[in-house]
Formats: sequence, structure tokens, C-alpha cells
Amino acid sequence: MTTMLSQPTSAAIVTVFVSSEGVSSERRFDKATTIATLKERLEPITGVPSSTMRVELYTATDQLVGSFDDDTKMLGYYPVENFMRLHVINTNPHRIRNEFGDVSQVEKFEITEEEYEKRDDTVRAYKMRHKIGRFAEKTDSIASEPDYEDEASKINVGDRCEVEAEGSMKKRGTVKFVGTVKFKPGYWVGIQYDEPLGKHDGTVQGESYFTCPPKYGAFVRPNKVTVGDFPEEDFDDLDEM
Repeated sequence: MTTMLSQPTSAAIVTVFVSSEGVSSERRFDKATTIATLKERLEPITGVPSSTMRVELYTATDQLVGSFDDDTKMLGYYPVENFMRLHVINTNPHRIRNEFGDVSQVEKFEITEEEYEKRDDTVRAYKMRHKIGRFAEKTDSIASEPDYEDEASKINVGDRCEVEAEGSMKKRGTVKFVGTVKFKPGYWVGIQYDEPLGKHDGTVQGESYFTCPPKYGAFVRPNKVTVGDFPEEDFDDLDEM
């Protein structure tokens, strides 16, 4: 048996790979976990009983470091680091190899498509009764949503405007774009705000609709825009906040 040098216990989380016969997965364990508890947690992962389990530690380059030979020690006692591998071996000489990984030995329940259609206790029957997923009633959501064409026709590029924003004060700016866009259906208004209260510079999803300084641009629905005599406020005269 390879002997490992003891290391100070560390209450940190370590990411390791767990392997066994027909099993390979990535797991995270607390270094403060005892080896006995670790084996209990590895049992449902590997199917190897903790009572007959031997755990070997391998480096990230698959070099054997040694075995966890003391169940009372903590995981951090051993030199385990991120991305090392814990290989679990079943020491029971009477075990059946690949007992938990060979699904060819599992008896399968099969049913024809016609029989499945007749049953009323299936997932498909439940979805049909409640009109869920592909059985949901089709609705023309695009057609039912207003396109705001009439509102957009009253707005022109260059207009000064005030934008209604939910839960905040109204924002002033200049209209830089009116029309349809690629990212959503219907008509939209591109605004350059007087302050950096926007989200972009007039380019959305790689498509340039207008140009303005970064964080000054935004797209809003025409029904949120009021055009008129909205002069740009002189922010230099405002009290310092």
C-alpha cells in the first residue's frame, strides 16, 4: 500500500472526479469530511458498499498517490487537491462485476404505441387533458399584440420628447429613430437621452439603428413617448447631490 504524507486539515471545498466500474462523475466534497462519511456519500454514486470500499487517490495526471486507509481521518488530512481523482474499488471477492452499470440485465417494460394511446394514466394523456405543451391551444400572439404603427406615425426623427418610465421620473431626449427593428416585432422609437440613462449607443444585437454616446441610447414603444417642447435641462445649475 502506498503511504501518503499527512497534510493539515483544511475546511475547504475540493472538486474531484469519482471513478469506479462503469462510473465516472465530477463531485465536490468538504475537506472537513471524515473518510467514513466520504465513503457513505460515495456509496450511492458508485454502488459500492462503504463496508467493502477502498478509495484510492490519483493526481490530475493519473498518478497513484495512495489510499485513504484511516476512516477516522478527515479528507483534508490527505494531499487531495482540485481535479484529482478518487477511484473506488469494491474489495468484496464475491461481487458481480458491473452489477450496477450493466443495464442489459434489467428487465424492460414495453408497450405498443396503440396501447399507450388508449391509456388515460400516462403523461401524454395528462398533457392532452390539461392542454399543456404541444397540446396547448394555438394562439396568434403576434397578431394580438399591437404594433403601435399609428402612434409611431406621429413621431419624427429630430423631435424633442419625454419618455414615460415605470417607477421613475420621466426622461428627456431626442428622437433618433422611428420604425421596425430586428430584435422585436412592431414599431419602436430610438431615443438619445440627455443624460446617460440608456442601455447602448444605438446598436442592438450587432445591428446599428442610430448613433449616440454609450449608455445614452434606448428603444421604447411609441405609446411611451410624448413629443413637444421639451428643452434640454441645464444640469450645471442643479444643486449638487
